[in-house]
Amino acid sequence: MAGLEPLYALARAAISRPQDALVCGIHWELVRHGYRCLGTGDQPGPDERKSELLPTGWEANKEVYTLRYKSTNDAHELLLKAIMVEDSMILNVMDRSSQKVADVTLAVADYINPEHLDDFHKVYKNTEELRTRIASGIIAPLGGPVEKAKKEPESKREEHWDENPLRLPPRQPMGTRAPSRPSPLSPFAVGGEDLDPFGGRSGGMIVDPLHSGFPHPGIDPSSGIPGRLPPGAVPPGARFDPFGPLGAGRPGPDPDHLPPPGYDDMFM
Repeated sequence: MAGLEPLYALARAAISRPQDALVCGIHWELVRHGYRCLGTGDQPGPDERKSELLPTGWEANKEVYTLRYKSTNDAHELLLKAIMVEDSMILNVMDRSSQKVADVTLAVADYINPEHLDDFHKVYKNTEELRTRIASGIIAPLGGPVEKAKKEPESKREEHWDENPLRLPPRQPMGTRAPSRPSPLSPFAVGGEDLDPFGGRSGGMIVDPLHSGFPHPGIDPSSGIPGRLPPGAVPPGARFDPFGPLGAGRPGPDPDHLPPPGYDDMFM
């Protein structure tokens, strides 16, 4: 019960009975939950101010302790009466703002060692149980001060698609530029389509002599091939498979040198 020790040291001169020590512990629990003490008695006195300390004369009546509290946000004002009935203390707390009432009965011997009133480290016992009883029996039923808003959890680290090879890249939204792809003139593009089943790369295993990594300016089938095709025989932009040499000194293999599919099949 952090903070109770200095409070107990200040109030030690007024503590002469076990119930005094218990009231001191109850007072500190109310302070922990956002309340401050205004003074003693049912009615307010002159020059009252909110304080974490116990007011002068709080222990004057050993049978009935009367204390008033106000929340730090001024939304709640409590009237606490701690009434001794034999070896038990009955806590009766009323919220004057909402007229709600809460009651808790505590056995003094369950929380105070009467033979150790001079030693703070031994006078209290079962402190966690005492805190739970005050929180569930008084603070919760009366609502209590509004807690500060919790901090928003930190946003998760943004995951990049290229960090996980098993993830498919997100689809390209409509109206945006398509991602750049490797140039078909790149010699390293050969075999790319066979490695990418989704067709995101270029370059198959069959080497296209027109795209073998070396540019061939001037080859336009739509303009015709002298001695073979008249101009306009091949529509502009149409796919065209050459059927003969397109010029002298043309590098690369002749497409006609490729064997036809299934040439070694005995049933063909």
